[in-house]
Amino acid sequence: MKLFDVYPLNDITIAKGSGSYVWDEKGQEYLDFYGGHAVISIGHTHPHYVYRLTEQLNKIGFYSNFIKIPLQQELADKLGKISGKEDYQLFLCNSGAEANENAMKLASFATDRKKIIAFTKSFHGRTSLAVAATDNEQIVAPINKTDNIVFLPFNDIDSLGIYFANHGDEVAAVITEGIQGVGGINLASADFLQAIRALCTQHGALYIADGVQCGYGRSGKFFSHDYAGVNADIYCMAKGMGNGFPIGGILIAPYIAAKHSMLGTTFGGNHLACVAALAVLEIIEKEALLENSQNMGEYIMRQLQNIPELKNVRGRGLMIGFDVPAHHKDLRKHLLFMHHIFTGEAKPNVIRLLPALNIQKKEADILINAIKTELVNNIS
Repeated sequence: MKLFDVYPLNDITIAKGSGSYVWDEKGQEYLDFYGGHAVISIGHTHPHYVYRLTEQLNKIGFYSNFIKIPLQQELADKLGKISGKEDYQLFLCNSGAEANENAMKLASFATDRKKIIAFTKSFHGRTSLAVAATDNEQIVAPINKTDNIVFLPFNDIDSLGIYFANHGDEVAAVITEGIQGVGGINLASADFLQAIRALCTQHGALYIADGVQCGYGRSGKFFSHDYAGVNADIYCMAKGMGNGFPIGGILIAPYIAAKHSMLGTTFGGNHLACVAALAVLEIIEKEALLENSQNMGEYIMRQLQNIPELKNVRGRGLMIGFDVPAHHKDLRKHLLFMHHIFTGEAKPNVIRLLPALNIQKKEADILINAIKTELVNNIS
């Protein structure tokens, strides 16, 4: 059977990983500054993570949500404590797309409205409603297209205010990333997020904070939206939540009432997923990874900003992007195949850095020196 051709693939097969490094089947070592789309939050094969999963697998890996699973409450308690959202409710699912899908569905239930405001350059997932709220026509099938999603310019408070003034009683929710990832590491301004909060409150709509990529400590705060100093009604999580084990979730404000069968999931909140997420939170807490993310992010940003060839260095914590000039268009490819460093990209010319939250200065300097070497060589 042939595999469905989904992505253009690099001819590399990763066989093992440890910390911020991975090795291919031939033994070649690579420095991982991408973490598989921001998924690897605590490094590869962290000993505590491996122990927790192995211990749980030797007990039970899965049973359905028709019985009590105390690990779910344990995860909710730990997540509430570390995120600072202790009065919120937790719904567990399997991915970021599912998290966003359920958040928008829940907002429609709660408000009895249909319209969702999303923004240019957004990416919220590939499932039905999540992809409809994603600003990329190439991945939106005809069946996904709906007039219920309205796109407005990102970071444009005036456009948002005008839309609410004319259609506020139709809006179920506003969904936005705190830092757009696939869109190119674009930061939502504090004023913009504060305006979303104020307008949603004024018009009875819900503010959905998509923290799938920019949450879970990556920005230096637990949610990048927290930099604005206001609370969302629903927070969406996935990627770094399980360090590679599929898990997602939404935090739901206490005033949003639950009803049986409103949301549901087969695999969400299973025993192994909960233990994976608990292990990640335990490591984040014990190793002070929010602080490390902030400090290392500031260090890497300063180093990149001192390289004159790089343009528009931006980001927060360990979610960093910069523009690559046209005559250095092969920089990412050279970093991978000549220096053995994984990085990410955003079209047309952005390199994205999304390393594990426990990355150290030694690894950062390897990346910086490789970038300087390539730029001096004036690649093309």
